Amino acid sequence: MQPVKMYNVSPRLPEVLEPLRELAHNLWWTWEPEARRLFRHLDTELWEATNHNPIRMLQLSRQARLLELATDDDYIREMRRIYAKLNAYMKRADTYGKLRPTAPRIAYFSAEFGFHESVPNYSGGLGILSGDHCKSASDLDLDFVAVTLLYRHGYFKQQINKDGWQEAVSLNQNFHHLPLRECKLGDHQLHVAVDILGRTVNAKVWELQIGRIKLYLLDTDLPQNSPEDRLITEQLYGGDLEMRIRQEIVLGIGGVRVLDALGIAPEVYHMNEGHSAFLSLERIRQYVQDRGLAYYPALQVVASSNVFTTHTPVPAGNDAFPRDMMQRYFQRYAHEFRISFDDFFRVGQPSINAQDTFSMTILALRISRHANGVSKLHGEVSKTLWRDVWPGIPLQEVPITSITNGVHTKTWTAGEVQRIYDRYLGPDWDEHLTDPEYWRRVIDIPDEVLWETHQGLKQRLIEFVRKRLRIQRARHGESPEQLRRINSILNPEVLTIGFARRFATYKRGNLLFTNKERLLRLVQNEERPVQFVFAGKAHPKDEPGKRFIQEVYQASREAGLEHAVVFVEDYDTYIGRRLYQGVDLWLNNPLRPLEASGTSGMKLPPNGGLNFSVLDGWWCEGYNGKNGWPIGPEITGGPDDFQTAVDVDSLFNILENQIIPLYYAKPDGRLPIAWIQLMRESIRSVTPVFNTHRMVTEYNERLYEPAAAAFKALSAGKCRAAVELADWKHATRVDWSKIRIESVDTSENGTAMMVGDSLKVNARVYLGPVSPAHVRVQAYIGEADHGVLRNPFTVDLSEVEKVDGDGVYCFRGAISASESGSYGLNVRVVPTHPHLNQEHEMRLVTWAS
Repeated sequence: MQPVKMYNVSPRLPEVLEPLRELAHNLWWTWEPEARRLFRHLDTELWEATNHNPIRMLQLSRQARLLELATDDDYIREMRRIYAKLNAYMKRADTYGKLRPTAPRIAYFSAEFGFHESVPNYSGGLGILSGDHCKSASDLDLDFVAVTLLYRHGYFKQQINKDGWQEAVSLNQNFHHLPLRECKLGDHQLHVAVDILGRTVNAKVWELQIGRIKLYLLDTDLPQNSPEDRLITEQLYGGDLEMRIRQEIVLGIGGVRVLDALGIAPEVYHMNEGHSAFLSLERIRQYVQDRGLAYYPALQVVASSNVFTTHTPVPAGNDAFPRDMMQRYFQRYAHEFRISFDDFFRVGQPSINAQDTFSMTILALRISRHANGVSKLHGEVSKTLWRDVWPGIPLQEVPITSITNGVHTKTWTAGEVQRIYDRYLGPDWDEHLTDPEYWRRVIDIPDEVLWETHQGLKQRLIEFVRKRLRIQRARHGESPEQLRRINSILNPEVLTIGFARRFATYKRGNLLFTNKERLLRLVQNEERPVQFVFAGKAHPKDEPGKRFIQEVYQASREAGLEHAVVFVEDYDTYIGRRLYQGVDLWLNNPLRPLEASGTSGMKLPPNGGLNFSVLDGWWCEGYNGKNGWPIGPEITGGPDDFQTAVDVDSLFNILENQIIPLYYAKPDGRLPIAWIQLMRESIRSVTPVFNTHRMVTEYNERLYEPAAAAFKALSAGKCRAAVELADWKHATRVDWSKIRIESVDTSENGTAMMVGDSLKVNARVYLGPVSPAHVRVQAYIGEADHGVLRNPFTVDLSEVEKVDGDGVYCFRGAISASESGSYGLNVRVVPTHPHLNQEHEMRLVTWAS
């Protein structure tokens, strides 16, 4: 055969179909079912083959099909209607500025973003949350940009071999197959540079449109970079510690320089996890080098505008770099800050019990005046975890608040269910996502409509799972007879339970299989059987996690289980949607309290699904006693083995005695009436609360707007207020050790009071050179419990009288007795200043001895 020269021919999009190109380049289509149908109609098989990628579809469609659609009046009419809907949505961006002229400009940094399976730049929950955050920021008209890295190999494609072992397959993406555009500055492609170990590393900037907002992505895979530097953006969470610090330098420092180059001047920088925390160092450097500020005033300005969200409830999950590594990479920064490296290094260490590592989480906490966990429970866990950053401060006053995660409802709700909402709740239901009263309208959805729609989605899930299993088992070389038997796996009339998430060991993906005997009795029950669908990835270096996957997979191939237990490989957002929309019940059984929030379970209720979960993360807040079930009691302390044993027993008991009987109870022989009532309650109680519209609104009102106001105050007039604040902090630290509480007196009835009485407190305090205007003297009161004060609160002793000319003052106040009981009190002094953004920002407190 003669050698041939290969070439490709791309289709030419007819002019009348040009709106498809703009629709494809805006990820708005990922949460608009009508837009997705428009692309699916191009070519159903190609839609599946391209992993639902409209850009790739336009590159691969047959020219004849495009010409056919160009003359299809119905298709053109529908395309123009949807294109007009997108344009109307985009123009709404002007509304927010008119209504809220002081709306802050926010820059949101995250190491990963998950918008859709066709843009594989995410690994799991952190990325999905980042993507949903962006979608709601767009829907809510925030002035918002986002920054991340663009990974050539994404995370990885998962394949399960015939032994059940996870194998990682590299993606090797062509960025021109994604809805990315090269970011231009004028007529030129935008590049930024960062210094890494004395080398200049260049990064190309791409942009991705998500509704009204833009995400900027940095890519170091450039010919002008050395081979090792080209690998920096090769893979998400890949490589060793050296690779991790380089990725985080490019993300944090490079990301700030991208915004600078584009003329974007955020008033708020939101760090979603600690990976991007080096952005604070770059911002301080710019204030020192470019604006002539000293290091400490510069830190005040930067910290005032930083917001930090922590997601990890264990220390090992937070990045930390050894001292010698930090010295190699950041000695120059300490020099430019004009501080010693020891002082620089301490910014990444706790105040006590310091180890010789530099923690990215502690860096973010120290240079942020606004920090939060991602559920109420996680907020409390985070206070305990990071209390050494604020030594001497009562645990409940550690300044880490909580904003519970949510999900972008339209992204995860099946189109079929959205049509039900259109009909029975109203076509504007998505404008009422956070209105609990509005969602009471779900009572108007007829039982038959809700159940038949759900059963249709379950049937679709089962067909999808069978198709994926055929592909997987054909790759394993199974016989035609074995492949035919896949048709009998799963049954749409059977209670179907889903479990899909990252296979970290604390999530206990194998918990169900620790009692095989009871499991077999459940799945083999002829009258009331149960079936399970599993999916999930383990980090490529997580050998225990991979063994958990293998255990689940091997159990799914055992006699007696193989018809009712399946493991679907290569978990992504597509598999997730099929599961969230199709299963009856969602199983979640982490080791409490290690689930910071968890969002997978939030995606079931909008589709009518129920949750069966350990009371951890968001479910502590979401469970109301009639919208799902808890697994096990709220155990605190005790060995992990004990908690696991209790949870396993609880899991099977509740399945056997409550969940299964309820599902199969059909008084009319057709509909499980009581189960459908639970479905309605799940929709009503969870959907309007656990969504990212509520979450982003909370961020905006509680963190973004206060941060922007503080930043404006400290940066005005050449940062005059920041300089004054820094000087005052320095002077206060020098003089603070001189402060002492000389005496505390209470009114005579102080040991025996009645409800409604007041206890007068008089504290004599020596302040020395510290002004009384710059301290708060407080009574610290709590319920007395064996020397410990429970549920403490403070009352300011606000009446001040100078006792003599030697720096002694008398502070007076009264405590109202509103409830009976035994109480204790102490008195303390804390610093105060108009520009402090945290009560314990200075970590100074003096107690009465």
